[in-house]
Amino acid sequence: MSELSKKKCIPCSGDIPPFNEEEIKTFMKKVKNWECKKNDKGHFYLSKEFKFENFENSLNFINDVSKIAEDENHHPDLKFGWGYANIIISTHAINGLAESDFVLAAKIDQISV
Repeated sequence: MSELSKKKCIPCSGDIPPFNEEEIKTFMKKVKNWECKKNDKGHFYLSKEFKFENFENSLNFINDVSKIAEDENHHPDLKFGWGYANIIISTHAINGLAESDFVLAAKIDQISV
């Protein structure tokens, strides 16, 4: 179990700077197969695509992710359909990534085994 998955997401009020590229590189090593991307405004976010055998498995996974998101009060962007789910995580208050984004990713990794 990842050390991050044991932590709790901390609500961000926007008073911290987003992670720089070095901090992102350090935290990327602590999550499984997430991609770090930049949006059209140059803000970093995490993204991961999950594959499933059918629609029901995708839906069940999204429901499980939703429960984690509510428990952590940290809500990713979710897209899913037959055989897939895509999750995008960032901290909107700082237009970038913070430790809580990686905590949420690690918690999601725990249910996607």
